[in-house]
Amino acid sequence: MTDLITAGVLGVVEGLTEFLPVSSTGHLILAGEALKFTQGNAATFDIAIQLGAILAVVVAFPGYFISLLNPKSWLSPKGKALILACLPVMAVGFLTHHWIKTHLFNPMTVALALIVGAIAMIVVQKRPQPSVTTQNIEAITTKQALWIGMSQCFALWPGMSRSASTIMGGLLAGLSYELAAQFSFLIAVPVMVAAVTFDLMKSASVITTHDLQLIGVGFGVAFGVAWASIYAMLVILKKYKLVPFAIYRIVLGAILFYALLR
Repeated sequence: MTDLITAGVLGVVEGLTEFLPVSSTGHLILAGEALKFTQGNAATFDIAIQLGAILAVVVAFPGYFISLLNPKSWLSPKGKALILACLPVMAVGFLTHHWIKTHLFNPMTVALALIVGAIAMIVVQKRPQPSVTTQNIEAITTKQALWIGMSQCFALWPGMSRSASTIMGGLLAGLSYELAAQFSFLIAVPVMVAAVTFDLMKSASVITTHDLQLIGVGFGVAFGVAWASIYAMLVILKKYKLVPFAIYRIVLGAILFYALLR
């Protein structure tokens, strides 16, 4: 029962942080350390429950994904933008998956990523703003989609944040804040489905029935919380931009470094 409660708590953490530019994976690693949930398949659990939050995107934007069920739509402007933005991180993630889980899933690397990502966010927001920005998915160009896709590769470093990386990539590519956030949500679906499927296949031989129960609880809680937080994220980002999240990341990263180095 204690493990199930812990899984539920981590599901709340995932749902609240998946779409904020603060790193859900980083927060799950830190929360897991605090709750002493670090043994066995904890890293696989952290990855798998993210699929619950990603499913919330499908529920929030059903029209977009229903249209993509028709293979002909894959060659439409929005279909090509989605594919191009997903390819770089899928390729890099496939090649570096084992190394990342072995070397980067720990509090020290998360603390460093939180601060590095925060500095990048401040720099991106303070740069001169373009007079004209891309406002809808259909207008995203091949170059913009690839730029966002390459930016998403930084999210493979836990603590950097997939949301932050793709939003910054979108802004640098000339997207509006609102479109950068929406596109970040949308490209998370195929990327995370691929990442979770690949991880579960690699870990299938060591996953127990108890592990599956914990993943189920975390998945369900993450879905419900994330579904509510998607809309809040769009409002917050449009109003406050990136700097408040950057400040939070710097404070959290500094606290972590202090705690880890004492």
